[in-house]
Amino acid sequence: MSTNSHGDGTRVIRAGSTLPVSGMPMHNGPVFAAPFHLADVEPGADGADVYARYDNPTLREFESSVGGLDAGRTLAFASGMAALSAVFFGCLSAGQKLVIPANGYFTGRSLADAHLRRFGVEIAMVGTDVVEERLRAGDFAGAKLILVETPSNPGLDVCDIPVVAELAHQQGALLAVDNTTATPLGQRPLELGADIVVASDTKALSGHSDLLMGHVSVLDDGLFASLKGWRDHTGAIPGPFETWLASRSIGTLDLRLARQAENAAAVAELLAGAPQVSNVRWPWRTDDPSYPIASRQMLRPMGVVSAILPSADAVARLIAASDLLTAATSFGGLHTTVDRRAQFGGDSVAEGFVRISCGCEDTVDLVQDVTTALRAITA
Repeated sequence: MSTNSHGDGTRVIRAGSTLPVSGMPMHNGPVFAAPFHLADVEPGADGADVYARYDNPTLREFESSVGGLDAGRTLAFASGMAALSAVFFGCLSAGQKLVIPANGYFTGRSLADAHLRRFGVEIAMVGTDVVEERLRAGDFAGAKLILVETPSNPGLDVCDIPVVAELAHQQGALLAVDNTTATPLGQRPLELGADIVVASDTKALSGHSDLLMGHVSVLDDGLFASLKGWRDHTGAIPGPFETWLASRSIGTLDLRLARQAENAAAVAELLAGAPQVSNVRWPWRTDDPSYPIASRQMLRPMGVVSAILPSADAVARLIAASDLLTAATSFGGLHTTVDRRAQFGGDSVAEGFVRISCGCEDTVDLVQDVTTALRAITA
């Protein structure tokens, strides 16, 4: 069903939908079968399913839904890290160079450092906010794959995807964009010149904090085949139930993102006016360093805010004094969460640095709650 001319709310509800059949459910449940009956025909004849690890109706529905939103061909994975692993190992060989964000998701750096290096891949790291400058300077000549995360996690820096894509292609490199924070409704990197989109659908895309998923979307058929081959051979494919949950959850993505963005705008302004808080970041605030690019490149704001509180103890007091702030390390869900990133040791951030993922609570309630909790820091 074509939804290209519709708005976001209609697109996510109708994404992956087939023509209605009388007497059939509006949304089928997950298909759990592993082996399928083969009868006396060749495996896969007439499009018949053979083995669910490679293909099944539940998986196809999800991939069709996300592919329509990303404007590409999509492969689903068992987690965001499984998706990122496929991009790394499906695109790189020994002796080639990978450029990755120095201030992006730290487990991606850990994967590259611990495993790609021992297979002979050269690793270079660069901050999201300076990747364009470094590419112009020729610092990554000979790179095969450049990964950017924009907005970056957790610092929310933004880079200019069309410009970075052009520079990468001039140097013979593929550009992959981690689009986890923005989601396909907030940003479509393939339409901006990227070769690969990778995302953790554990976060905002599924949005209910109850499953692990990831995906990769591409335009090139050869690249798709390479990534699918890696996924199918390694078995990094999500189970039918998780895939069905994620597919069902996509229908509310537009509504969830709108409320989360509304809450993020209010919380960012509240934090910016609090004397106990510094370095408030939200790319849609007009005085944010990322605003000029984000407002031009992104399709809508997202619900993640970052800031620095005076200390780890101040973060603990903020959460203890709140009824609506939940300490959790994931983001993009229905509940507003606070993550003190320094406790994990993977990011170069202050002890009081927090990533706040605004949920779908009523904005007035969340503002009142955070206002009360901020007083506990002063006290």
